[in-house]
Amino acid sequence: MQEDSPDYLDPRALRTREALHAAMLQLLEAKSLDQISVREIVAVAGIGYNTFFRHHPSKESLLEAIAAEQISALFHLSMPVLDAKDLRSASITLLGYVEDHWSIWKILLTGGAAGFIREEFLRQAQAVANVRGKAKRLMPPDLGTTLIVSSVLELITWWLKQDNPLPVDHIAEILDSAIVSPIIEAGKRRK
Repeated sequence: MQEDSPDYLDPRALRTREALHAAMLQLLEAKSLDQISVREIVAVAGIGYNTFFRHHPSKESLLEAIAAEQISALFHLSMPVLDAKDLRSASITLLGYVEDHWSIWKILLTGGAAGFIREEFLRQAQAVANVRGKAKRLMPPDLGTTLIVSSVLELITWWLKQDNPLPVDHIAEILDSAIVSPIIEAGKRRK
């Protein structure tokens, strides 16, 4: 391997990244982020203390990387469907991804990382809203985005906490009819 290869091509760096992500998720199952130390993360990951800091400046940075990765995957799957204006399909796509990655999302949203997830989801959603324009409307796009992101995350968090969770299509119907469509419609109305 060449010395100037980026980390994402280095198998050792990939293994370390995966170990750090798995360790953080494992620890978040038992306690909140403020109760977790870098020493605990590296012990669970089986890596050296200094190695951690070659990848992340802090435990918060590690969590942000995990959150960004998961949310980017959601956006990647959902955006083409949203562009087609099929909100129900977008909801099913988004919720299907969460269902396929249930344990990660349950840890992230119910295990002490919800604040980071909300901030990252909102950041990425605001970036999309800014690109889509700012026509004069009743509801400013950033407010509509904030309402949708907050409501979506609350619904998903509720869903993840259920002993007998409703199927994806049922949650998608709730998401589309009670949250996304009404907020989008309100945003379309002219002043």
